[in-house]
Amino acid sequence: MNLSVKSTENAEYMIGEIKDRLRIVNAGAIKASHFDEEMYEELHDLYTMVMKRENFSPSEMQAIAEELGNLRKG
Repeated sequence: MNLSVKSTENAEYMIGEIKDRLRIVNAGAIKASHFDEEMYEELHDLYTMVMKRENFSPSEMQAIAEELGNLRKG
């Protein structure tokens, strides 16, 4: 899978992996359809950062969730 290619499938995969890694409880609230294609690079950067880490503090998890919220369509 080449995540550098902008596609809905890649966005869905990255969002799913981020939700799994962060153990997001309300996972249904974050869907690929909520994200604008223009924000794909930012989503990819966030995905890369999250996948490099094993553990997150509560404040880091909150900051990542907020960043996901910032990337959502207006």
